[in-house]
Order: sequence, then structure tokens, then C-alpha cells
Amino acid sequence: MSGQRAGTSDQSAGGRRAEDVPRRGVPAQGGPRPGGRARARRAQGRSARPKRNTRKVLAWTSAAVVLVVAAGGGAIYYKLDGNIKSFDKAGISANRPPEATADANGNKPVNVLLIGSDSRGGNNVDLGGGGDDGARSDTTILLHVYADHKHAVGISFPRDSLVEIPPCLVNNKWTKTQTNVMFNSAFAMGNTDQGNPACTQNTVEHLTGMRVDHTMVVDFSGFSAMTSAIGGVDVCVPKAVYEGDLNPNLGRKGKQIFAQGVQQVSGQQALDYVRVRHGIGDGSDIGRMQRQQAFLSSMIKKVKGGGMDPTTLLPLADAATKSLTVDPGLDSAAKLMSFALSMKSIDLHDIKFITVPWRFEGPRVSWVHPDVDKLWAALKADRTLDGQDASGGQQSGPAAASATPPPAAGSVNGAGARVSVYNGTTTKGLTVTASAKLKNANFTVVGTANAADQTHDTTVIQYGSGNAQAAQTLAQLFPGATLEKSTGTGLSVVLGKDFAAANGGAAPAASVAPGPLPSSITDGGRTADDDPCANVSYSG
Repeated sequence: MSGQRAGTSDQSAGGRRAEDVPRRGVPAQGGPRPGGRARARRAQGRSARPKRNTRKVLAWTSAAVVLVVAAGGGAIYYKLDGNIKSFDKAGISANRPPEATADANGNKPVNVLLIGSDSRGGNNVDLGGGGDDGARSDTTILLHVYADHKHAVGISFPRDSLVEIPPCLVNNKWTKTQTNVMFNSAFAMGNTDQGNPACTQNTVEHLTGMRVDHTMVVDFSGFSAMTSAIGGVDVCVPKAVYEGDLNPNLGRKGKQIFAQGVQQVSGQQALDYVRVRHGIGDGSDIGRMQRQQAFLSSMIKKVKGGGMDPTTLLPLADAATKSLTVDPGLDSAAKLMSFALSMKSIDLHDIKFITVPWRFEGPRVSWVHPDVDKLWAALKADRTLDGQDASGGQQSGPAAASATPPPAAGSVNGAGARVSVYNGTTTKGLTVTASAKLKNANFTVVGTANAADQTHDTTVIQYGSGNAQAAQTLAQLFPGATLEKSTGTGLSVVLGKDFAAANGGAAPAASVAPGPLPSSITDGGRTADDDPCANVSYSG
């Protein structure tokens, strides 16, 4: 059973790296260098290279803009289909939060994980890559689209956050849980140029208790080409920036890269803007995330303001999708377009950007509790940052599953299908309750036991070859359960905390009642229509 897999940890992939720490007032070791200037600096000798180049690709800039503009024309996705790559779903954990339920109109909240990869593979070397193997998630944002599809919020995850990373699939083996490690090391698990988006998705679901519906990864080349395709983006620079700010190891101030004030950037220059860290504010990654949020705001405003002009739309979508890697649920332009249609009406003022509540933990970052728990609770309840109910009157998560009325007695017939029952929680007696329910529906219970992993929030139904129809019938007895195809031939159910809650046990983990959000969340956020010069640095 995949929910009970065990493996060995990947020490080299999962360990911390010391570079680019968000130390207050202390420059990080290494630093990015602009790709257009890289060849000139090579003549100065290899010793002039930084040990580790700082990179920041604003992943969800590419992803979000594609989603917004792709709805402008139906014919273009035939061209784009060949561009899109998807990652293997085998690495997605079986122990996942439940899916949200749709309302009568088919609307439900959607969570999209947007990852910026600093991969040095392919054309990325010419855009500032090189120096290290593998890839890391230098930018990660969880985009929550509310059920009313009139509001959205993007939450930035500091890459140096010290977190717990759950088991992830590396070289066909599941790693052990890792504690107190950097968040962006999840994407590096396996040390490949493609990164490990499934591991980052598992980590986000584990930390937030929210199901990630879709995951997208964008690299340097896609970001650079996309900004050029739309003719540049207006940004604001708090103070003049020089080559030595972009590359602290240069040893001199160097030429001016950006003048102070508002200006338009594209291509390599856009990459330099979203990567630059030193010389502005305290030089931390937190300030850089704020500038990236401002960049994204300006980019969305530029695209939406230009309308859906096909002459702009096709090169933009083509540029972005060439460097887009997605989950299997979005592996075609048609699927991307369908998703885009559900989002295109969100007003700029109702697109918010915030950062997870955080504090410095030495050279790293820790999340602030209970503030962060209140944020996840508000999003699960579809409450906006200012407290509005954006659920459209529908429930989601375990509450919705338990509120679903059970099927009428005798309406489910298992026709003798053989089922193994496992308790995926620490609540005693669940297998007895579930077995009785199964026998009443004519299923044959062939065995009961505790699952190896007893932290399942959601019930999981696993089925092998020839048991798909029986699994669908079985799912009627466990509203909200996740169906998962396995490599064997059997049929089993791993009971989660949702089943325990519906049968008198403890409620699923960690649902803090939503209330007013603390200032650590609401202060410092921005909307997509804010002044581009507002809130673009952090002074610690």
C-alpha cells in the first residue's frame, strides 16, 4: 500500500545548504550575475565566479499570466500542446488533505502551487545559470482561488523556512520524514535538473492541511521570454542598483544596472530585477519576495490592460509554456484554458499577495504560530484577508465530507468484493465500525489492521487491476475519500481522521476556527493594482 511505504532518506538532496541565507543585514555568500554580462566576466578568470549564484524566478508570474490570457483564443492551444511537460504523479503522497466539494453551479475553491525553478539545465545557463547541479525552488507561492471565483490570494513561502518535509519519492524509494530543514530543499530531492515538484507539493499539503489541486513549475528561460513577449513590465527601484549589488562577489561597485525610480524591464533585465537582493533594504530574501510580488502585480496589470490581442497572446503563451512543467491534471493547453476561464473575471483589486507569517531564526526563517494556523483556517473556510465570506455558500474539506448524507441503507451493493480495512489514525475501533458498514453493503472483509502510517487526515481507497468499479462503489460508503490506483490487484480502504470524526472520533487535525487575521498577515500585503513603488523593500 502506498500509504504505508517506507524508504531511506536522501541525505544529499534533503540536507540544508548554507548559501543565500536571509540574514538580517548580513550579505549572503554568493550572488547572481546577469547572464548578458557573464561572458565578459569569464575573461577575468574562474576565481571571480561566486560559489553559488543567487537566482529568483518568479514562477507564478508565468503560470498566472498564462492562465489569465490563455482564455483569449481557442485555436492557439493546438500549437502549445507540444510545449507542455508534466511530472510523474507517482511521487504525490497518498496521505493527502481532502478535495473541496463543488456547489450547485460546479464552483469550488482551487489551490495552485507555483514554483520557480533555478535549474541550470538547457538554455538557463545562458540566462545566469551554471555553477551547481540540480534545481531548487527559489520561489514558491500557493495561489488560493476562492470558490466565488471573484477573489484570489497568493501566499509566498520563504525559501529558507525551517520546516518538516514528509516522505517523498526519490529514485523509486520513499524517503523518511525530515525535520527542521529548509523548505526549498524539498524541490532539490533527487538532485536533478527537473527538480522534484511532487515533493514540494507533498510538503505544502503537509504544512497547510490544504489539498493542492494543481502544480506548475517555470524556469529562467520561460520567464525571460515571456516578459519580452508582452513588451516589458513597469517596475519601481527604491534606489540605484549596481553590478556589485547583483553579484556581491564581484569585489567592486561596477556599472549601474537600474536607475532609481519607475522603469520598464524585460528579458535578462527582468530576471536581474526579480533576482537582485543586495543594495536594497536589508539584503534579505524577504525584501526580494516583496519586489517579486510587485513585479507580478505589474505584469498581470499589463496583460489585462492590453486585452486579449491574438498578436500578443500567441507569443506570450508560447514562450511561457515552453518552460512550463505541470501536474498531470493540467498537461494540455485545453486543460489550462479551461482552468483559465474560471479565473479571468477576478478584478485586480481582489488579487492579493502576502507572505507566510515569519520571523528570523538565526540565519534562517521560522513560521509564526498561531498566526500561520489562522491563515490556513481562513483559507479553508474561504474567508478573504479582510474577513469576507467568498465561499459562495459552499463547504469544503472534511466538514463538507462529513456533512454529506450517507447513502440509504441497501442502496450500495458490494457484490462480494473483497476488501482489506486499515486504520490510518490513532482512534481505536474504526476498523470494527467500517467492517460492519462494509458487510451491510455486501462487501467481504478479508482482514483488518492498523496502517503503518496513522496520520491520515483523509480516507484513501486503493484499488488494483480489475477493481476500479468496485472502488467506485466502495467510495459511496466513505464520502470525501480519495481513490488511488495501486500496482497490485486488491482492494483496500485506509481510514482517515475524516471517518473518525464522522463516527464519533476526534476531528481531523488542526482546524482552527477562522477569525480576524493578525497584523502579521494583513500588514505588508498588496493588491495587483497597488502603486508599483509601494512596499518593495524590507528594512528589518
